[in-house]
Amino acid sequence: MTGPGAGLRVLAVDDVAPALDELRRMLLESPAVDDVAVARDPLAALRLLQAGPFDAVFLDVAMPTMDGLELAALLARMTDPPVIVFVTAFEQHAASAYGLGAIDYLLKPVGHERLGAALDRVRRFRGSLPAPAPGVDALAAVPVELAGRTRFVRRDDVRFVEAQGDYVRLHAPSGSHLLRIPISRLEEHWQHAGFVRVHRSYLLAVPAVRELRSDLTGGLLAHTDVGDVPVSRRHARELREHLLEAAIRGELDRR
Repeated sequence: MTGPGAGLRVLAVDDVAPALDELRRMLLESPAVDDVAVARDPLAALRLLQAGPFDAVFLDVAMPTMDGLELAALLARMTDPPVIVFVTAFEQHAASAYGLGAIDYLLKPVGHERLGAALDRVRRFRGSLPAPAPGVDALAAVPVELAGRTRFVRRDDVRFVEAQGDYVRLHAPSGSHLLRIPISRLEEHWQHAGFVRVHRSYLLAVPAVRELRSDLTGGLLAHTDVGDVPVSRRHARELREHLLEAAIRGELDRR
């Protein structure tokens, strides 16, 4: 795989030849990329992946024999899987794509600036950049499906997150929204933005806490404007420390 200073080795997968050629051309024009291999179907992609490692796979969704989501699910089982970026004309699959671990979801036609941002994310994930690129923030907004349509919920609007199996429910003033992603994976993306684990089933936005309360059994609850969040005994002290630090920085009551 790439090391510091090295370019990326990328696999592009799309069953439409003109779209595949254009994506390959754009990837090769990026200084972040050293090599681009192409595959016209998922089976050809799997053969290439078995022959040698790739840093990233740029993957279409709608393809014959096996769609891109099914291929991504297979790649996630690899010992050292490549980073997945979806490139598609179908916006309604975004929630499923992020749930499978994709780090970006690009809608066709893809512009150079948007592709460059995706490549920056790939490089950060592979460890070749020491810090996030300015203006790029993974999962600052997440796609949710509502009545057959995809909309985006801003992370800054979310007060707390509740685990529900392989899904999470985001609680915000606009309502609660179901997202297909494990809570542990979302925690990795959001912990830098003030979200902390306060219970095995809950992530809490520290700036959203209005006060701490006791329930009828003596347990601790964190009160927000959209509901109360149970705080387990093992996380109570850590949460109080986070609240004190946030208060010193003037970050409380900002949501």
